[in-house]
Amino acid sequence: MKAKLLKSPWLELFIMIVAVVVSHIALAVVSSIAGAPAAGEMAVRTVALWLTALFTISFAIAVIGVIGGIGGGVIFTPVMLAFTPVNSLIIRPAGLIVAMISGLIASGLFLRKGLGHFKMCLVLVASQGLGALIGAQVAIAAAGAFGQTGEGVMRIALGILLVGVAVYFFTGGKKSEWPNVTRVDALTNWMHLDHTYLEESDGKVHTYRITRIAIGLFLVFIIGFIGGFFGLGAGWALTPVQNLVLGAPLKAAVANSSIILAMVDCVAVWPYFLAGGLIPLFILPLLSGQIVGGLLGAIVMAKIKVAIIRIILIGIMVFTSFGLVTDGLATLSLMKKVSSSISITVFVIVMIASLFAAFKKPKS
Repeated sequence: MKAKLLKSPWLELFIMIVAVVVSHIALAVVSSIAGAPAAGEMAVRTVALWLTALFTISFAIAVIGVIGGIGGGVIFTPVMLAFTPVNSLIIRPAGLIVAMISGLIASGLFLRKGLGHFKMCLVLVASQGLGALIGAQVAIAAAGAFGQTGEGVMRIALGILLVGVAVYFFTGGKKSEWPNVTRVDALTNWMHLDHTYLEESDGKVHTYRITRIAIGLFLVFIIGFIGGFFGLGAGWALTPVQNLVLGAPLKAAVANSSIILAMVDCVAVWPYFLAGGLIPLFILPLLSGQIVGGLLGAIVMAKIKVAIIRIILIGIMVFTSFGLVTDGLATLSLMKKVSSSISITVFVIVMIASLFAAFKKPKS
């Protein structure tokens, strides 16, 4: 048992936990002995509380994001925009970093278990990476040219799209968990994208076929553009595209999303980095939370039933849709910005309903 704890991923997990605990103890000590800050400066105790809060938020988002296969950015960015006064130019690249790191940490475990389809991930990364890079560059260039109108309209459209996908997942049932691919087009067949993996929840080896790769490449380009533009990552739509269009089983699509996000979002971050949107003190606690939460989420995701993943994914999509639509309407001055208490209430209700549905679902 002792030897096992000294091997990956437990060794990395313990190292990060110790590092975080020690750093926060040090910050607490410093805050207790530091003098009063000069005018216009932030107290050390305030900095310590900010770092603690960012780490905790990042940890929770990493666990949910990896299990849902949507990346953490789609949760992090709306939450930070809604509940903090941080500038959006800082939040957007941070959201991409969150999605990238959670995917990076989970990717190793998924690939070792054979759950991830590395060949298909490489094919999709080329198209999505290009879209993400262009989207991030357009976002920075358009910030002063088009104002908030274009962003508001896009957020509303994106929210409606997510609602439609969530409804399909809810009514599709087994069809979305295990798509039945009866025909493979010539291009996909030529690329040999079939894959086999061991499903730990039932102990069986499953082989699945991929189809319509050309359509998939076009869609992930659009997804990459939107994700890079808003700093949302892309897992919110990457998992459904693989599942509903390409024919990948839902659980495999979740694993593939993490692998793709790890490679794609590092491309989308660069334009924001060059624009000065990455602040180390803001990013570092997020990275620590993503490493710890990403490992935990990957371990849990590999062992749980696909039906539970589907229900969690539906809940996250519904809450995200609520945030995107209300944010878009507020941006267009069609309604007042939703208060933090209402957003938290909606999130709690949606997640309780999702968990209740997941645990009440009959075992397959």
